Amino acid sequence: MPDPVLALDLGGTKIRAALVHGIEPGGPAAGSHAADGSGAGTGDADGAAESPRLERVAEVPTPASEGAAAILGAALELAERVRGGARVSAVGISSAGVVDTVRGRITHATDSLTGWAGTDVSAPFEHRFGAPVAVLNDVHAHGIGEARFGAGRGRDSLLLMAVGTGIGGCQVQGGQAVVGAHGAAGHVGHVPVPGAEGVPCPCGRTGHLEGLASGPGIVRLAERLGAADSGGAAVPTSTSSAAPRDGRELAAAAARGDRASLEAYRRAGRATGRVLGALLNVLDPDVVALTGGVAEADVRAWREALDAGIAEEAMDVVALTPVLPASAGSHAALLGAAVRALETAHPGRNPS
Repeated sequence: MPDPVLALDLGGTKIRAALVHGIEPGGPAAGSHAADGSGAGTGDADGAAESPRLERVAEVPTPASEGAAAILGAALELAERVRGGARVSAVGISSAGVVDTVRGRITHATDSLTGWAGTDVSAPFEHRFGAPVAVLNDVHAHGIGEARFGAGRGRDSLLLMAVGTGIGGCQVQGGQAVVGAHGAAGHVGHVPVPGAEGVPCPCGRTGHLEGLASGPGIVRLAERLGAADSGGAAVPTSTSSAAPRDGRELAAAAARGDRASLEAYRRAGRATGRVLGALLNVLDPDVVALTGGVAEADVRAWREALDAGIAEEAMDVVALTPVLPASAGSHAALLGAAVRALETAHPGRNPS
């Protein structure tokens, strides 16, 4: 049996790791078997599909405010524990931030990971484990995992759109994530949208989709709409204390029929759908996969508004592109990192 891949996912709140078995370098060619929408660990009836298996899955909190050395130290300690002395064929690392995939270095990162920009992620893992190391952006890793083992299985191209704490995306074509010349491709949350004028975005600009339609953006929008409903005056203290404080509370308020919460979801969904419709015009993928806390909150008003926004912008030729829930599971980024690691270790066997 081939040695497993050691895969890690370094995020702003937690670091996750696992040993991944059952992925072949290159894998089945895109479109070589029927799409079944299944996730990791399942196969097609004819047995042609890969059935990856994750072992020793573990996670620890990210020491995000303690700097790059502490983050790397926590990741290395977790990786060593998960490996448990086993030999590994490669190491794949999914990380928040913009990644130089050639050098395995973080070029840009937000303040959610203190001092992360400029960090050489690859070298410490190469030194510790003596195996080829691949580092890529977390949404790009998720896209690869989803394309190979989820909604994109059996299709040549996929667009992943992640709508949660932030908004990101990944285009996968022929099994390969399109990372761009600077590793920054897929920042779909950083395009201007009507309705976001003057709204601050985490990137430091204003008027972008993420500032309006991410999870925190929708909570803030609901607060503004609630204030407007009361005649534009400041919301009384008693009302303010009862206002939704996070996405979970906002979704619950929408389920109860709260007008401000529902309207916030509608505006955010429409804005997200308009961007997605425009992306369909530009990229023309076989399928779109939606993931992230907002997309998975199952708020009907948001999804209906998303579909309406897509219909506003998408040309007829792409208007019927399937827009599906992501189905590769919660470990999609680990799977994508493992795939990328094997492609790095066996460059002559990448999918074509």
